[in-house]
Amino acid sequence: MRLANLNFLNNSSRPGDRRTKRHRPLVPETSQRQAGATNGSMTVKGEADIIIVGAGVAGLAAACDLAQAGLAVHIVEARNRIGGRVFTQSEALTKTPIELGAEFIHGSPPEILDLLRALQVKPVATSGDDWCEQDGQLSECDLFSDVDSLLEKMDDREPDQSFLDFLRRFGRAASEDTRQRARRYITGFHAADPALISVHSLVRSIRADAKIQAEHAFRIQGGYAVLLESFQNQLKQTGVPIQLNTPLERLQWKRNQVVLDCNSEGGRKTYCARQALLSLPLGVLQTRGDQVGAVRFAPDLPATKKKALNNLAMGKVMRLTLRFKERFWEHLHPSGAKTLAEMRFLFSRQEPFPTWWTQMPNRQPIITGWAPSHCAEALSGKGATVVLSSACQVLGELLKLAPPHIEQLVESAAFHDWQHDPFARGAYSYVKVGGDSAQQDLAAPIENTVFFAGEATDFSGYHGTVHGAIRSGHRAAGEILAVRTQNRPRSIS
Repeated sequence: MRLANLNFLNNSSRPGDRRTKRHRPLVPETSQRQAGATNGSMTVKGEADIIIVGAGVAGLAAACDLAQAGLAVHIVEARNRIGGRVFTQSEALTKTPIELGAEFIHGSPPEILDLLRALQVKPVATSGDDWCEQDGQLSECDLFSDVDSLLEKMDDREPDQSFLDFLRRFGRAASEDTRQRARRYITGFHAADPALISVHSLVRSIRADAKIQAEHAFRIQGGYAVLLESFQNQLKQTGVPIQLNTPLERLQWKRNQVVLDCNSEGGRKTYCARQALLSLPLGVLQTRGDQVGAVRFAPDLPATKKKALNNLAMGKVMRLTLRFKERFWEHLHPSGAKTLAEMRFLFSRQEPFPTWWTQMPNRQPIITGWAPSHCAEALSGKGATVVLSSACQVLGELLKLAPPHIEQLVESAAFHDWQHDPFARGAYSYVKVGGDSAQQDLAAPIENTVFFAGEATDFSGYHGTVHGAIRSGHRAAGEILAVRTQNRPRSIS
């Protein structure tokens, strides 16, 4: 099958989200008439107590809390859909949910499990065999057994250092293979540059993960879209409108007043409220100038915020999900009599896709390839054909099959270039060396007027995760409610 003829799924050509029909417009018709819009511009005053910018899970969670507390909440979202970096599509033939963003639940985070329990949806644990490639051969493996013993030597009581410097100091006693696996863990799981990521932050993440047994991975039946639908239903019940296709371009603020200049499909709109909550990805907050997605602040962000943004980095990931004509790997015998029929994960050194996984225990003919960090950077912007060709090349080498044969077995492919997405500009965040307080400083409200949420603002060790993002939304909503009851949280100026 020619690569150019494959059915690619991504959001570049996705039609407008059907949720626009479920929610009333952000600006009611009466307000539109009163505003007297001219030249495609409109100013709306007094429509909301608080404007939330960004309809990712952090913004949605905060909106639910604030609306249930009786506040008038409006959401503006740059995309034509809700969810942010949670992006589920349904595979046409098998009806399997295909995640272009977040896929797994790591451990038992109450932020997710409580929502699923209310929906009577039980997460499905991943299962099966893990395989590793070593010297061109595949064998069953426990990839992290040696790596864990090395990671346990990290200490946040000593001065911070990069993971690469840690390896140079403490990794000498480990084998070269263990050191390489440790580096691949940092680039693969954290999507981070080992020369930049903070050891202190890694220690906090490990401790946080231990509390929820994050070594166990689960999926949601129906995909993360189930979670989005739950949020959406809550917001519908409380009358919270969501204005899609409305990127924020400029935010003017002073104490107890915000003015948001947005560029919507119907023309420019200006929204006024007492407070604003920004639940934007780190990569967007770091964007400056006239680039698409950039937000200008007037007055500019405080120095503490700028320092925080400099001490955080956006990890890069390119993931590609392939549906094949059949589960052809079931018949492959890489090591003696055992086949790959139960394969769950496949780890290798082959770039740009060193990690692969199946849908086990779901036996669909689907495999996902994971290109993290510098691998994603090399693929970003190259287009669907190059990404698919690279993936088939790597998978063919690992499974000892000719890449053209792999290509012929592919029936559909799904991917999203998060690095080139102007409203994401990366996958998820990590802390750079010396950034111990960066997440707290980014999360802190400005003059109790501009608040911040999103996974990059989570300082409990769960940044980079869906539950960390939801947690940050609840935290920001609590700060706003505290201000409104005169119990003011920490603020910077």
